[in-house]
Amino acid sequence: MAVTQAAQGAQVLVASNRGPVSYTVEDDGSLRTGRGGGGLVSGLSAIGPDAGALWVCSALSDGDREAVRRGVGEDGVRMLDIPADVHADAYNGIANSVLWFVHHMLYQTPLEPVFDAEFRRQWASYEAYNRAFAEALAEEAARGAAVLVQDYHLTLVPGMLRELRPDLRIAHFSHTPWAPPEYFALLPDDIARQVLRGMLGADRLGFLTRRWADAFTACCERFADGLGETRIGVHGLGADADFLRARAHEADVEERITALREEIGAGRRTIVRVDRTELSKNIVRGLLAYRQLLDDHPEWRERVVHVAFAYPSRQDLAVYRDYTAEVRRVAEDINERYGTPGWRPVVLHVKDDFARSLAAYRLADVALVNPIRDGMNLVAKEVPVVSDAGCALVLSREAGAHEELGEDALTVNPYDVVGTAGALHEALAMGPGERAERAKRLAAAATALPPARWFLEQLEALRDGTSG
Repeated sequence: MAVTQAAQGAQVLVASNRGPVSYTVEDDGSLRTGRGGGGLVSGLSAIGPDAGALWVCSALSDGDREAVRRGVGEDGVRMLDIPADVHADAYNGIANSVLWFVHHMLYQTPLEPVFDAEFRRQWASYEAYNRAFAEALAEEAARGAAVLVQDYHLTLVPGMLRELRPDLRIAHFSHTPWAPPEYFALLPDDIARQVLRGMLGADRLGFLTRRWADAFTACCERFADGLGETRIGVHGLGADADFLRARAHEADVEERITALREEIGAGRRTIVRVDRTELSKNIVRGLLAYRQLLDDHPEWRERVVHVAFAYPSRQDLAVYRDYTAEVRRVAEDINERYGTPGWRPVVLHVKDDFARSLAAYRLADVALVNPIRDGMNLVAKEVPVVSDAGCALVLSREAGAHEELGEDALTVNPYDVVGTAGALHEALAMGPGERAERAKRLAAAATALPPARWFLEQLEALRDGTSG
């Protein structure tokens, strides 16, 4: 049954699991507010304060839930207090342990997945979680409003919202890869159809690359009788050059550059990687490739340091904790095997520090971005923009960013440790002139669609009914 639209509702609505604000309960009981950044934040700010925009998101922490209970909030944000157990089942049980694994093709298929009664119980929570978003959006939207739903957490929302509010213009954007039909078929048939039909409730679907858009279309042809009236668009999210270059020269970054230079040692080259410790990022094989480089080209020993930042991700899931432990183990093994009193081959940091990441970007001679599979990978786009002397980029062909950056990167098969080691050697041996020229072209491609324009382009396409 359709929900009666609000007479004075929002004209532009964004829906995502994580919102632009978070809350922490302090010892004295007060609430501390934290604010996030990213493409959606800058995109919404770009449409101006008079646009009637609203961000609908989930309360993720105890502090967030307390803020909702107290009626504390930010203008333009509605935070949903979905029961913690329902959110956990939907977010960890389904979104991150099933849909993420399918789209990144991460399953060890002899043992997983197992779609048993527990999966069905968690799927019911995923449905309830999506329904809470759909109902909130239906309640808040003005007649004919534009709604931009984000990512794999909310695949069912467009279809649910279409039933509640057929007057709305609805878009969904996928920030991940999309699985090819033969891998998407791992899902139970009814679930596969439900996901696709949920998304096809949108007027328009956005993807980061043509490859992911084509994979979605192929899944629809196999499982859902085609796309119907839904249009498909490709929007390759770029780096925010102005923000990055300004932020990378602030005082805290300069301090961290000094500290990193001490850790690296004078006159040494740097291979930099900055990732969340996420299974798809392929950090362990990256370390093994660096070890292979030191074996195959001993001339680089004591002349290069691998600066590896592996920031914790999803540590409430055992498989991620195990992966983080393996990253540490391999890094320590390399340092024990090859290190000398004056040289630590791997400088590993696992505590998230954005200023230190920018410092590493500036110092990078080589950036290593070797994901197994990635929707885009903004690190590949950010390092060439920020690096002081221009860096060489060693890039997995399975990163979405490869579609735009492949011509000036050194392309690797992410599973091929020997091949990746060879690319690292080639990158280190590259002359400064060629490196700087490549980095200049990489930076231009990387910033072709900055976050605010990326958002506005989708909004305009939704409003005027175009694809592409």
